[in-house]
Amino acid sequence: MVLFKKAKPMKSNVVIIGGGAIGLCSAYYLNKAGASVTVIDKGEFGHGSSLHNAGYVCPSHFIPLASPGTISQGLKWMLSPVSPFYVKPRLERDFISWVWNFKKSCTDENVRRAMPLLRDLGNASLDLYEEFAAMKAFDFEWTPKGLLILYRTERGRHDCEEEAGLAKEIGINARLLDRPSLQRLEPNVEMRAEGGLYFPDDCHMTPAKFVEGLAKHLEAGGVRLLKNTEVSGFKIEGKRVVGVATSAGDLSADEFVLAGGSWSPNIVKKLGIRLLVQAGKGYSVTIPRKENKPAIPLIFAEARVAVTPMGDTIRFAGTMEIAGLDLSITRRRVDAILNSIPNYIGGFEKSDFAGAEPWAGLRPVSPDGVPYIGRFSSYSNLIAATGHAMIGISLAPITGKLVSEIATNAKPSFDLSLTSPDRFS
Repeated sequence: MVLFKKAKPMKSNVVIIGGGAIGLCSAYYLNKAGASVTVIDKGEFGHGSSLHNAGYVCPSHFIPLASPGTISQGLKWMLSPVSPFYVKPRLERDFISWVWNFKKSCTDENVRRAMPLLRDLGNASLDLYEEFAAMKAFDFEWTPKGLLILYRTERGRHDCEEEAGLAKEIGINARLLDRPSLQRLEPNVEMRAEGGLYFPDDCHMTPAKFVEGLAKHLEAGGVRLLKNTEVSGFKIEGKRVVGVATSAGDLSADEFVLAGGSWSPNIVKKLGIRLLVQAGKGYSVTIPRKENKPAIPLIFAEARVAVTPMGDTIRFAGTMEIAGLDLSITRRRVDAILNSIPNYIGGFEKSDFAGAEPWAGLRPVSPDGVPYIGRFSSYSNLIAATGHAMIGISLAPITGKLVSEIATNAKPSFDLSLTSPDRFS
């Protein structure tokens, strides 16, 4: 259990831009610290990438997206519109800069530097989720069952063995399993994979229930939530932001938090800040299924597909599509997710998905696979909380806790030198 320093009592006003899981968790811990908090969102609260993602709370995701394996495997994928990782080429300055810095970050050095921080943030966030669950203020179907990665090829086996070795190095509990062991661990479905890697300490939940429950809890606790509210500009005095102009009127505050997800670069561009974030589109399909489904969340290693049991449903999610702020559904990418299922597990037919509506969300991806958490040097009271890619829901509570520590000028519970929002300036 991570012990956090008690934040200093706070009487200032804070405006949070972005009402996803990270913005709402920031509001929760700031409110606990005594701040007067307003959260604004351009749409409904929690309806961005927080809504229908895989719902993993996963210290096992300690390897950043920017790693040597991403480049070696990604070269086969990047130009294929049905691959698990697709990059749509564009002649845009920020996109080209992001690609250049992503390529530079795909090194062993970046992985070794980021792994301990991602591990520690993941473990701390899991502890904070357990505190939320113990509160019983709202039910988000918190389930401590672990996470199981399935492989079916020699390349998949090699990758799982390598990941297990890295996990052992940094103290993450992981077990390699053959097919009979998989079947014993997960008897509810037919295992067709050759083997797998089990992370017993991971957990999962239903993300929509978490963000919706937290939003109601915050509102009942005095946090002001302004939905369907667009940011149109800022008021600046010296090196401080003193106000934000919105479609709901002007808002003044002592501290401002940027938690706008994939839209964060456009928001701070109004302040002359260039923040390297690309939107990584992911898809999910959720169907009713009370029985004959895995009890443990799964990841199909080669297909990069996540499978999560959620109450009386099951969700299949996947793909990383770097194609700008585009929420349109590409049906063949959804089909690629569904077509991968029978390669790994039995018991699902195409007819099970008839009439199921696919969903798409945009995850904010930094070039090095590490989130942006910290103050911008150009404005002394502007705090970044974005760029978490696929682990935004997983790291939301610890990010919110760190935001509250930064805003109260307390020493952060972790060294945040790797998460500086200025590192690619």
